[in-house]
Amino acid sequence: MKKILLSIVTLALLTLNAHAANPKFVIQISTDDARTQKIVLNNAANLQKYYGADKVDVEIVAYGPGLGILTTGNKNASRVEKMAMSEIKFSACQNTMNGFKKKKGHFPALTDGVSITPSGVVRIGELQQQGYSYIRP
Repeated sequence: MKKILLSIVTLALLTLNAHAANPKFVIQISTDDARTQKIVLNNAANLQKYYGADKVDVEIVAYGPGLGILTTGNKNASRVEKMAMSEIKFSACQNTMNGFKKKKGHFPALTDGVSITPSGVVRIGELQQQGYSYIRP
């Protein structure tokens, strides 16, 4: 009888814990296409709108040509900065930045609120292993 009761309590606690965790999403941006970049930002905003900003974890990972969305010269720079202040995380790929520096000698400044990750694709994989759902518009 004790084992059955312990099993029921354990199951109930696991269920409560699963419901307590925020849904988690990682959104990839690897293109410089302005329309796709806008969709990425809209997806992140829509996730927060649906779940509530404090009830969902959203991270946008940019690499390759998509990294431009996170620079101060991008037309979305003020939107990225505002979204970063409202709990959306932005990760910029260091590998891409290094490659750009080799070709051009420098990399444009990143928008406030953007973090740097050693590798964009590795970051996406790590987040998926942590239970994040993957989105690529």
